[in-house]
Amino acid sequence: MKVKVHKKGIVVLPKEVRDRLKITEGSVLKIEIKGDEIVLRKEVSLLDAWGMFEGRADSEEALELLKEMRRKEVEKENSY
Repeated sequence: MKVKVHKKGIVVLPKEVRDRLKITEGSVLKIEIKGDEIVLRKEVSLLDAWGMFEGRADSEEALELLKEMRRKEVEKENSY
């Protein structure tokens, strides 16, 4: 798959890529440079991870941890 680089280095991710990875407006992508390659990774937020521990024996503990992490994430977002 090829994409074109526009002014100011803007690259548009094709819809099929955004849909498959559930990338929406406001999603955060991490960028890495490996040799001569550019690697983009979707940063999984706590909202993305919410519910991933359902049904597990340790889900209560995991849920409390996620709540605390999300509280800190929201505080950080609101401090901008």
